[in-house]
Amino acid sequence: MSGLGSWAARRLVLGGVQTVAVVVLVFALTEALPGDAAVALAGDQPDPARIAAIREALDLDRPAYERLADWATGLLHADFGNSLTSGRPVSSYISDAFGPTLLLAGLTVALLVPVGVGLGVLAARFEGRFVDRLISSVTLGVYAVPEFAFGVLLVTVFALRLDWLPPTAVGYGTDLLGHPAALVLPVLVLLSRPVCSLSRLVRAGMIDVLASPYVAQARRYGIPGARVRYGHALPNAMAPAAQQLARTVDWLLCGVIVVEALFVIPGLGTVLMNAVAERDVPVVQGLAVIFGVITAVLNLGADLVTHRFAPRAEVAA
Repeated sequence: MSGLGSWAARRLVLGGVQTVAVVVLVFALTEALPGDAAVALAGDQPDPARIAAIREALDLDRPAYERLADWATGLLHADFGNSLTSGRPVSSYISDAFGPTLLLAGLTVALLVPVGVGLGVLAARFEGRFVDRLISSVTLGVYAVPEFAFGVLLVTVFALRLDWLPPTAVGYGTDLLGHPAALVLPVLVLLSRPVCSLSRLVRAGMIDVLASPYVAQARRYGIPGARVRYGHALPNAMAPAAQQLARTVDWLLCGVIVVEALFVIPGLGTVLMNAVAERDVPVVQGLAVIFGVITAVLNLGADLVTHRFAPRAEVAA
């Protein structure tokens, strides 16, 4: 096996171990919560006998390790199990909610890359000047504002005061693409902090690379400034930015709970919140597996990009 192949295999094994650890940890933490699905289904004034009957019907009276082993065995056959509260397959919850979250994440990333990289390159080109100070100050200020507070501010201004955009996605269901106005504010909130961190990373990387000896040599040879910046400096400055972009996509796909809760979007974050509230362990576990696999794949992709742009950084990995 080649060096790159063995390195990628190690990354995949590490991602699998992390996924298993996440599943076990989530199961343990869910078990530690007070009450369970039987208590949630029994209502506000539960009868102990009714709770016991529900718990027996749902197999919740079995030891936790047996339930975890059965669920893990089914997972090997791509069976996520069924919801304890509704009886629906967990895969149906994931497939129904994946669309809105994926749409928000896709739109955010489509804007994040050109905006974040463009701002970083622009700030690096005018290092120490007014443009650089303005971009750095604005990005630092926006990054310091939590998503929830920034979302409330946008809703107050653009939805309640100006009445330009809808404040939530209530009434639109999962057909968000058919109502683009409902996507504007959530995407802006999701874009606010990642674009700041990405632009600052690109700026720092560009400044370091532009000050390197080989860039100075390229300029002495008369290579145009645009070619030096975009053909030589930018690819070498993208290694840390690629890692940040992978973490951002991971964060976007793995349940943007705050944003989905604020704008009432029926995505993975909403499903996760409801499952935790109802102590619906199979749904929580199914989402944990999806999140773990996504994290492993994205981290592997980011490592491959880093290896491509800065191969010497991965020699010792």
